[in-house]
Order: sequence, then structure tokens, then C-alpha cells
Amino acid sequence: MSILPQLAFVLILGAAGLILRKRILFLKRNILLGKDETRNDQPNERWKTMFLVAFGQQKMFKRIIPAFLHFLIYVGFLVINLEVLEFVLDGILGTHRLFAPLLGGAYTVAINIFEFLAVAVLVSCVAFLIRRNVMQVERFTKPEMKGWPAMDANLILVIEIILMFAILTMNATDQILASRGDEHYLALGPLFFSRILQPIFMGLSDGALVFIERFAWWFHIIGILAFAVYVTYSKHLHIFLAFPNTWYSNLKAKGEIQNMPEVTQEVNMMLGIPVENPSAPPAEIGRFGAKDVNDLSWINILNAYSCTECGRCTSECPANLTGKKLSPRKIMMDVRDRAEEVGKSIDAGGPGLEDGKSLLGDYISKEEINACTTCNACVEACPVNIDPLSIILQLRRYVAMEESGTPAQWNAMFQNMETSFSPWKFSPSDRFNWSEKVKEEEMK
Repeated sequence: MSILPQLAFVLILGAAGLILRKRILFLKRNILLGKDETRNDQPNERWKTMFLVAFGQQKMFKRIIPAFLHFLIYVGFLVINLEVLEFVLDGILGTHRLFAPLLGGAYTVAINIFEFLAVAVLVSCVAFLIRRNVMQVERFTKPEMKGWPAMDANLILVIEIILMFAILTMNATDQILASRGDEHYLALGPLFFSRILQPIFMGLSDGALVFIERFAWWFHIIGILAFAVYVTYSKHLHIFLAFPNTWYSNLKAKGEIQNMPEVTQEVNMMLGIPVENPSAPPAEIGRFGAKDVNDLSWINILNAYSCTECGRCTSECPANLTGKKLSPRKIMMDVRDRAEEVGKSIDAGGPGLEDGKSLLGDYISKEEINACTTCNACVEACPVNIDPLSIILQLRRYVAMEESGTPAQWNAMFQNMETSFSPWKFSPSDRFNWSEKVKEEEMK
């Protein structure tokens, strides 16, 4: 037997590995453009969150129909890819169905399970294509979903459908050849789903069947390798990043807004409140809030790369629902796009962050961030615990503290809070005057 197929497979596998490694290092560097942040507290709670939210798809099931379809694709991805191990070993060793003699009857059961999941994935992908392109679910038709984002979503669904057909075609032709006594192919017993396709190929010669079976095998494994590379350029990167992203979730109480540590220390010292190591020189503050991606934390950028673009955040956002320009999904997409732009510039020997652009202004407008009500609905809705609110707040802090560019009404409120300790302009001593008026009314 010629070793050329094995050599070709090893070369393809190696090339895919090198491309994937280069892309992973690129993504890692982009994520680390952000400031350092440590979130290693409560490890047990973090493992629990990752298991329930990322592995268990807990938050997906707030919407049952898409959750069920997504769950079928998710389980299919996890289980069917176990067969990829056999594909890889067969490709390297020049064998065919390496595990079949080792597992015996259990192998037939496993292949039937794989085929069932392949059909489930196929049906789910068709359903998602219908939801996006025929039913046109509103959250998939927002302005930020035009062009590449829409094409990316459709492309990946079509690729998955073709890959599932490749598995079924390979198994159907494989078993026809086995039934004709070809010693290279093993009879596995009844394969329920691929058997339905066998009549299509029954009239073909052995040579034609071998060609189709081999073509389907090569198409599937090369498709899987290409998919692994493509995912790193796609919103489907969440398949892998959902796990670290949920592990690094914000575990503080919902609605708790993180203060700026430098400002908190200065205020405490002014008020005579004890602070840690007050004699230590204050850390240099490069910038209050965030203007560009390097002002955000690396966890914020990880959030952006983990975004599934599902739009649940935007569909729950009260600002967006009332016609405001803000879309939490767009915020995350913009952070990712800016990190990609900076990363590519650095790799090309360009100016990187010094290209005259910034996240605020060139990607995200003040109108968008000012529309946010800080209600936390976007964070609660996200199926992988992404936190758009943290980014919005940091951008607003920059506008307020560095540019003094907040709306006039806000400045009046800030001044009232500074002088009167409330948003309204009256003395703190008069705060409970309303109760006296209530008493007077009751006594009448």
C-alpha cells in the first residue's frame, strides 16, 4: 500500500497545526493588550459557574426552542469529534476504522450514536438557517449584523450541514463495499441513518464507491481541520473561549459597580478613613476610565472575543428597545474589531495603538454609551456571562473625568451630589421636609 496518503495527511495536519498555533498566539497577544486584572478568588464558585453556564448551557434555556436546537449542536460537536481521534490515527497509520476490532459490537453502537447526532445537528442547522433568513428573528437583523456577521453565521451553519452529510455518505458507501466482500472494509451491522442513503449508491461500481467513500473521508477530516482554523476568525470562537470566560465571570453582587481603586484611596484619605499603606507613593494613573482597548482589562477583551453575537443582550436592553442607538452586542463587537485592528497593525510593523484611532469615537460613540441605564440586563441575558456594562462604564468615566464631556444635565447632577449629597439642588438639612408636609396633610 502506498504511503503517499499518510504523508499527505501528516503534511495537512502539520500545516493546520502551524496555522492554528500562529492564530492562537495572535489572539493571546490581542487579549493581553488590556490591563492586568486578577480574578482568582472563590475558585470553587468559579468552577461551578463554568460547569453550569459554559458546559451545562444553563442560561441558554431561558429561551427553550433555540436552546434545545443549540444543545443538539453542542452535544453533537462534543461527541462526534470523538470520532475525529480515529480519523487522525487512521490518517497517520494508514488504517481503516482502527477502533472497530478493539470495541466489537460497542463500535456499531457508537457509530449509530454519532449518526443520530449528525442528523440532529443537520436538522438544527437547517432550523437556525430558517430562523435567520426566512423568519428573520429581530435580533439577527440589527444594523451591526449586516455584511460579514450575517455571512459568518450562515456560512458556519452550511459548513456543518455539509460535514454531517459527509459522515453519512462515508458510512453508507463504506457498508456497501463491506457487503460486497471488500476486505479493506468491515461490516458493522445495521447503521440506521446512513442505511437510508445506501439505495442512492447501490448501482455504482466498486471503484466509484471507493472514490466516494475516500472523498467523503478526506473532505470530512480536512473540513474539521479547516473549521478549527476558521473558528479562530469567527464569532464561533466562543465554542472554546466560553469556558475561560465563564471561569473569570464577575462574581460580585448583581448591580454592584466597581469603584476606581485610585480614586477610592484618595477620597478615603481626604475623609480620614484608614487606608492600606498610606505612606506608599500613589500608583501612576495613565488615564481615568478607558479611551482605547489598552485601557480596558484583559478580561474585557476576552469577553469581546467570547461574544457569540446572539443578540440576547441587545434584545433585553431597555435603551435599544426604546429606539436608542445603544446595542450591547455592538459594543463587544467593536472592542474585538479594534483589538484585531491594533494586533494586525503591530504584526505589520505599523503604529499599533498610535494609529490616530481609538475605541471611543472611531468605533463607539458618546451617544451609545450615554444611552445606557446601567440596569445590568445585558449581563444577565448573556449565555456566557459577558459584561458589556463594565466597558460602557469605563468609557463613560473617561468622558466625564478626562474630557469633562458629559451632557450638561449630568454635570448639574454631579455638582448637586458633590454639594448637596443628592441629585437635587436643596440642602441636606431639608431632605425630610416632605415628611412634615405629610403630617400636616394628615392632621387636616
